[in-house]
Amino acid sequence: MTRNARPNIVLLMADDLGVGDLCCYGNNSVSTPNIDRLASEGVRLTQHLAAASMCTPSRAAFLTGRYPIRSGMVSPYNLNRALTWLGGSGGLPTNETTFAKLLQHRGYRTGLIGKWHLGLSCASRNDHCYHPLNHGFHYFYGVPFGLLSDCQASKTPELHRWLRIKLWISTAALALVPFLLLIPKFARWFSVPWKVIFVFAFLAFLFFTSWYSSYGFTRRWNCILMRNHEIIQQPMKEEKVASLMLKEALAFIERYKREPFLLFFSFLHVHTPLISKKKFVGHSKYGRYGDNVEEMDWMVGKILDALDQEHLANHTLVYFTSDNGGHLEPLDGAVQLGGWNGIYKGGKGMGGWEGGIRVPGIFRWPSVLEAGRVINEPTSLMDIYPTLSYIGGGILPQDRVIDGQNLMPLLEGRASHSDHEFLFHYCGVYLHTIRWHQKDCATVWKAHYVTPKFYPEGTGACYGSGICSCSGDVTYHDPPLLFDISRDPSEALPLNPDNEPLFDSVIKKMEAAIKEHRRTLTPVPQQFSVFNTIWKPWLQPCCGTFPFCGCDKEDDILPMAP
Repeated sequence: MTRNARPNIVLLMADDLGVGDLCCYGNNSVSTPNIDRLASEGVRLTQHLAAASMCTPSRAAFLTGRYPIRSGMVSPYNLNRALTWLGGSGGLPTNETTFAKLLQHRGYRTGLIGKWHLGLSCASRNDHCYHPLNHGFHYFYGVPFGLLSDCQASKTPELHRWLRIKLWISTAALALVPFLLLIPKFARWFSVPWKVIFVFAFLAFLFFTSWYSSYGFTRRWNCILMRNHEIIQQPMKEEKVASLMLKEALAFIERYKREPFLLFFSFLHVHTPLISKKKFVGHSKYGRYGDNVEEMDWMVGKILDALDQEHLANHTLVYFTSDNGGHLEPLDGAVQLGGWNGIYKGGKGMGGWEGGIRVPGIFRWPSVLEAGRVINEPTSLMDIYPTLSYIGGGILPQDRVIDGQNLMPLLEGRASHSDHEFLFHYCGVYLHTIRWHQKDCATVWKAHYVTPKFYPEGTGACYGSGICSCSGDVTYHDPPLLFDISRDPSEALPLNPDNEPLFDSVIKKMEAAIKEHRRTLTPVPQQFSVFNTIWKPWLQPCCGTFPFCGCDKEDDILPMAP
């Protein structure tokens, strides 16, 4: 084959997978032979970084090659760090150009199977302005939101759990008022008009209805399965979704094996509630989480087998990653339900700590990429955008800043140094951390201006709230915490002017880079504004008559071409 031929592209993205969860990244308790095979037959990146430690902003950056703050896909609030309702009005703006749209214009057949979580509708229930089909995908089969513990009726609610507890307590307190007013009335201490009692009872009922209409039906509102624009299960049968997604992926490869295709397979694994097939339950040495990782690896193997059977492997670029680091806070008693981030500090939702943003990065393209190559240079999920544009013959948009860099020179061995000099690590709208990769040497400096406060203190996570804050309950550092990541990747030894003679000059250089970076930012509509993130009945996707939504059409339909 010739280097200029346009390859097929298969992108595999896990949900909340820790970089330390794979054998090829040092794990010895979970078996991942298929992902390890990808790494041994391709190129493995060891300093591959998400643009955010939360799924929605990270995925927005992945699809657009731009920091999520440029598209308004970041939150100024601690409560809504990712899109929270399918019935909300925020999403990936329609004026953003995804890599799917670039490749669609170059003749690729594009499909997304799995999790989207980048919004659905703007103004009416069926306008679907943020839908994958309006962002460059010919075909969509999957979950427009994502998998939550709320998707299983038997599990502890995950979405805004602590807020919901407070709402229940407030409701109980308000409901108690009319009963307390009955005491003096029936004890004949003094007369309380029935009208006053009914007003308080009505206010309590109104308050309860206002929040329970959304939170009380989270499974029905958010956990739905779609094919293109049609809802085919509401609520979805979560135990069957992974099998259905795999069937669709294999059918997509079969349909388009004779033309260039882009398949983005976005796993629901390994997000809680960790739903695995029976044959994988108890399969691993690491409990339910390990079972889920091993099932995902098996699914990767099925996709690789399909490429082999159709003789497509040599002509297909396969990429495997995760949207962010492992989630440390989910627990089942004393058992952790989230991933392992190896030697790296922190996890999902923790701003710039390495454990929340360092993710697996594996590329395989036989006959183009050397098998077994390992690259230790800083790279980003945002780099996939210009890389796919380059190999697919697309033209990058000239009317906007693209923050990603084409990885092909690095992957092919034509370059030994990453084109990223500075990378900026945000937590919501707040810049927490900056990374500087010096052009003339291998040193990578990293400065934290803000870090989350762990609770309980010293635990390494925010178990009290379920996820760490971006502002408010944080620690501000002046001067910033400085680390040499190239020598201290676990961020254990902060540097200071006494033990690092370059401290002041490094910080000065970073502050100049931050000032220059901020000059490139332009105001955009905030997709996580209060109005955009609240649940709106008129935007709620519904199969049937609202609010009595519900259907199961999956058994009636076989995989279809778009």
